[in-house]
Amino acid sequence: MDLYRKLRDSEIATLQMQGCSCNEWDRVLVDEKFDPQFVRETRMSGDIRLSHFGKEVKLSGGVVKKSGIYNARLHNVTVGENSCIENIHNYIANYTIGKNCIIENVDRIVTDSYSTFGNGYEVPVLNETGGREVMIHDKLTAHFAYIMALYRHRPTLIDKMRELVIEYSQQVKSSIGEIGNNVTILNTGLIESVRVGEWTKIEGVQLLSNGTINSNRYDPVYIGYGCSCKNFIISSGAKIESGSTIENVFVGQSTLFSRNYSAENSLFFSNCHGHNGEASAIFAGPFTVSYHKATLLIAGMFSFMNAGSGSNQSNHIYKLGPIHQGILERGSKTSSDSYLLWPARVGAFSLVMGRHVNNSDTTDLPFSYLIEKDNTTILIPGVNLKSVGTIRDAKKWPARDGRKDPNKLDQINYNLLSPYTISKMLRAIALLNNLRTLSGESTDIYTYKGVKINNHSLSKGIVYYEMAIRKFMGNSIIKRLEGIHFKSNEEIVERLIPDTPIGEGEWIDLSGLIAPKSEIDRLLCMIEQGEITDIEQINSFIEKLHSNYYNYEWSWVYNNLEKICKISPQEIKAKDIEKIVIEWRKAVVGIDNMLYEDAKKEFSLSSMTSFGADGNPHECVKDFEEVRGQFETNKFVMSVKDHIKEKQELAQETLSRIEHLIK
Repeated sequence: MDLYRKLRDSEIATLQMQGCSCNEWDRVLVDEKFDPQFVRETRMSGDIRLSHFGKEVKLSGGVVKKSGIYNARLHNVTVGENSCIENIHNYIANYTIGKNCIIENVDRIVTDSYSTFGNGYEVPVLNETGGREVMIHDKLTAHFAYIMALYRHRPTLIDKMRELVIEYSQQVKSSIGEIGNNVTILNTGLIESVRVGEWTKIEGVQLLSNGTINSNRYDPVYIGYGCSCKNFIISSGAKIESGSTIENVFVGQSTLFSRNYSAENSLFFSNCHGHNGEASAIFAGPFTVSYHKATLLIAGMFSFMNAGSGSNQSNHIYKLGPIHQGILERGSKTSSDSYLLWPARVGAFSLVMGRHVNNSDTTDLPFSYLIEKDNTTILIPGVNLKSVGTIRDAKKWPARDGRKDPNKLDQINYNLLSPYTISKMLRAIALLNNLRTLSGESTDIYTYKGVKINNHSLSKGIVYYEMAIRKFMGNSIIKRLEGIHFKSNEEIVERLIPDTPIGEGEWIDLSGLIAPKSEIDRLLCMIEQGEITDIEQINSFIEKLHSNYYNYEWSWVYNNLEKICKISPQEIKAKDIEKIVIEWRKAVVGIDNMLYEDAKKEFSLSSMTSFGADGNPHECVKDFEEVRGQFETNKFVMSVKDHIKEKQELAQETLSRIEHLIK
């Protein structure tokens, strides 16, 4: 109140001469620098707080105007310095507007009664009929939402998490909406009970209702023409444009919706993309991408996923309604026109092709192909480990993390090989060997949880998994011994001892966060017992967990060294390290050679079909090379060859530091 004063009589007279009116001028307060010439044709009522105006505002196209309030109606509104408000068709009511804002040609901006601005709104993900609701809020992470949606077997935990969200929602509850500094709102319809963060740009939007836009100067939010948003939280760096519509949705950091994308009752976390298609009741973890028309994602959980054109799922299997759900674990893809009948679960980094109606569960067979043949799901285990596409995806995800906000909500682990995926491979090998033992080595087709596996694929799958396991174990051991010149075998043993016991057991993927299950259980117990009292403490715990990943990973490797490598870590010697390094080198080079051969398919004669129009075979090849380049100079191919050389040199360097101990 000390910053404001009442209007002088002369100022009131000037305002009235400029077409302004107010029933109670005493309720209009201004700052000391206020100049009435910059407020014209404005009707005011309720409590009005006006700063000073008159600064030149530059618009696109070189148009310059003075900040101020022109042709508007304001009720219970505070306007910050040098904001420009012009041509409000109805009114602005119950809002605080920050500095340097531009609000033009808007129908109505209003907060009607008390609002939590989308915080605490329950989104029914996965099961459209309810039961897995996630309460969205400003600080929501993929990991918090994962627990709230999937851990319904711990009702005390869910109740405590709900209480934390409700408490936070009450803290932000207000009868006054907020528009932050440097916000631009142009040519927009109704904005109702929406809190708009600083540096947001809104233009041509039809409707914004009951939500929060968490934009900031580091990573502004953009909402564009023809869009409509209702019951939402939009995180920093997000863009919603080109007629997209969302209702009952959380939008994660740096997520993009465009080209009439439609989403309802869904959660999208960091770096998701939605174009053309539709989403209903999905849990879209980081890097869930859908680009194509006629693509429907429904009642599923995804992350690091790319949906092919026309991909579809069904959550109606019987007659009790849309009650079924499915999970595509991290890194899975669907090809064009693929179909999955829920319930089903697809193992990590798998590819789904064709129509699948057998409710399969391949969680323990990662890196596989699921191919439909005669209404049967044929599974080829482990084959995706030698796919160029898999490695390309693993490299592109960190490069495509568009988050500029220093406060990153989701903690994302990009590792292709980790205790999470390696544990699955170990189970896969045991599973495949067991199938072969039970059915006999001469069996042509093996059956497992709704899928068929042929004999040759089973044998090759075991080989692929074993190579990947050796690669991972060698990577970890070489890293642990990096840069040290050991004087004795005892020094090697001592160096291998973990810094912490955390990580020895099972690992899980909490929608982007790969972590020891024991630590997640500890977090959940702390929530249940009331030791954690706010959302920020949960997020801080998860952030620290993520930052300690490699320490915990080593604990897992050390604990599994004897099981996998048949070597006791307490008795390990330089000659054992030599064996591990040589096997690691063989596995790395072997996988890279398979990638090299897979990449070569992209440069085969069949791939040149349609090149060299109207020309002879020589011109076809020449046209192909001009467009796609030559195989040996392709960036990916060169990176594979460089990787082979680099790892061979690393193996030699590691062995050189222990060779004097090898007898």
